[in-house]
Amino acid sequence: MTAAPLQVLVVDDEPQIHRFLAPALEAAGYAALRAETAREGLRLAASRGPACVLLDLGLPDLDGKEALARLRSFSTVPVIVISARDREAEKVAALDAGADDYVEKPFGLAELLARLRAATRRALLVEAPAPVITTGALQVDLERRLARLSGSELALTPREWDLLAALARNLGRVVTQRRLLGEVWGPAHVEDSQYLRVYVGQLRAKLGPAASLLRTEPGVGYRLLESEP
Repeated sequence: MTAAPLQVLVVDDEPQIHRFLAPALEAAGYAALRAETAREGLRLAASRGPACVLLDLGLPDLDGKEALARLRSFSTVPVIVISARDREAEKVAALDAGADDYVEKPFGLAELLARLRAATRRALLVEAPAPVITTGALQVDLERRLARLSGSELALTPREWDLLAALARNLGRVVTQRRLLGEVWGPAHVEDSQYLRVYVGQLRAKLGPAASLLRTEPGVGYRLLESEP
């Protein structure tokens, strides 16, 4: 018996986006669900249980961030924001509100599908997160609090380890600066971005040839890639 295709809910009020995405998603093996308002999107998210939601921020009935907050009140489904709003503050607000990723319009289909595959893979791991996270030559052992590069243990300070672990637990996802600062340095330091820049630089130096795994998302945060670029 063939497994049913994963459902992807597209919440966008632009008909051309649906005309473009529906056949593209189906060609990639997904089943596309369509909503043109936030309320319809929330209803479908609750009733159909999609594998991922592609959410526009400029919806006619609710701002996308408000829709995202309501969605997060009952669902942990991966959400990729697709929006023409390109200001860094908008990206940060959406990610802090619970989005898993952010793609600006106009976007490349190949990039969107790659991020969609990554988001659905991560969702499958949420229920039983691996104690050892591997990406490229890097292994992060969350239980033993150690990291190895090509089999050799990395000498990390406690802060460097906490930073790497926070990124590894969100492998492939953008983690905002405020969130990293809050997790690693505490809530009193969420505005102290200079701490983060210094420690990211130190961590990259210790990662050496694998430093490209730690990607900067300018003005937003950082992402530990799922494979070497």
